[in-house]
Amino acid sequence: QVQLVESGGGLVQAGGSLRLSCATSRRTFSRYHMGWFRQAPGKEREFVAAINWSGGSITYADSVKGRFTISRDNAKNTVHLQMNSLKPEDTAVYYCAANYRFTTNYADCDYWGQGTQVTVSS
Repeated sequence: QVQLVESGGGLVQAGGSLRLSCATSRRTFSRYHMGWFRQAPGKEREFVAAINWSGGSITYADSVKGRFTISRDNAKNTVHLQMNSLKPEDTAVYYCAANYRFTTNYADCDYWGQGTQVTVSS
């Protein structure tokens, strides 16, 4: 079992920035591919960004390309999501996921954090 704890969410004005973090105490963190997903009220959970175990392979949803950056620090067992130029439509609960396979599909994710709320005001 992998326990993931997200932090860094909050309320920000449009155009602002937030940095989300996801931490685990699991020493095998570097074996997992990591992803960020989000879910807005009344909508399905959707893919945001993913990074493979080494950080050498990264992919983003089209809606966040050029604005969000995913990174990981295997020495500190953390993954981050730097979010810039935030828009009201980025408002959602953001979840990190740890996966045995590199995936952009939330149905294929293995472990989830509890989520952190991001609210972007116009």
